[in-house]
Amino acid sequence: MQTLRFRIVQVLSILVVVAGVGVLAVRSSHGQSPAAKIESQNPKPETLVKPTILATDRPVMKDAARSPFAEAAAQNTLLRNDLTWTFGSKQQHGWYLYDLLIGQTLNISHDASTNDFASAIAGWQKTKGLSSNGMLDENSWMAMVTQWQSDRLKDKTPATPDQLLMAPSSDFYDPERLPELRQVERNTYAAYRQMLAAAIADPSLKLAHTSANDLAATEKFFKIVSAFRSREYQEKLRHDSPNAGSAGLAVNSPHFTGRALDLYVGGDPVDTKDSNRAIQVQTPAYLWLVRNAARFGFRPYFYEPWHWEYVK
Repeated sequence: MQTLRFRIVQVLSILVVVAGVGVLAVRSSHGQSPAAKIESQNPKPETLVKPTILATDRPVMKDAARSPFAEAAAQNTLLRNDLTWTFGSKQQHGWYLYDLLIGQTLNISHDASTNDFASAIAGWQKTKGLSSNGMLDENSWMAMVTQWQSDRLKDKTPATPDQLLMAPSSDFYDPERLPELRQVERNTYAAYRQMLAAAIADPSLKLAHTSANDLAATEKFFKIVSAFRSREYQEKLRHDSPNAGSAGLAVNSPHFTGRALDLYVGGDPVDTKDSNRAIQVQTPAYLWLVRNAARFGFRPYFYEPWHWEYVK
């Protein structure tokens, strides 16, 4: 009887062991042992994977918020179109028509709404003894206009007949222009021809020209619209256009000297309406003149995109 009981106990012990092994096998079949489970709950420091921070998750701060010229840039965006000022007895709005001249003066090509533009304005203001706030407001704008005007022809002594030559009709926008209206001061004409040769040689302008390096009859850009004008002729123009004002037709015109040239740069050749000037200041011809005319001795009259004066 005791032997039977002993065998029963042995059998039960074996069954318990077998059952335990089976449980372990089942756990292993699920890919994780008890030790592994503990390991996974308490991973070693070197096995931790840091989460990736996407660029879009990082704090973003715009340049405008960081720049000391952020407010100035915002103001310039408004002033470009809305600044009210007076020139030639006429009220003007904004300085958007003069973007190219401003950029040339500051030696930049940045949009007026940028911090870089405001920074350049501040640097220029400092040279003029103005508040370096970076805003092209009325005071700064009129100072810039004054600078441009001071670069123009100063000696307006009327030309004498021996100082003038008769330019060929092919150089003129209107080839039928009267001979007395095709006169140009000699040095001015020589400089014009040099500048014209450079413009013709610039492939970006695509100017139609002859084998003799003259503008083709069909090409209008860079041709002379007006040159020497006598005082009597200027008075006639003022009489015919009484509303032109001093901004349009000066009483003491540099055209008297024969050293002022009106060149065709697009649109209506000499119309001062804002809508017409807005067309002219966008043309490749005007852009080229702004960037290159000074090399040949010519300075612009800022208000008239077509008007250039020989100052050497």
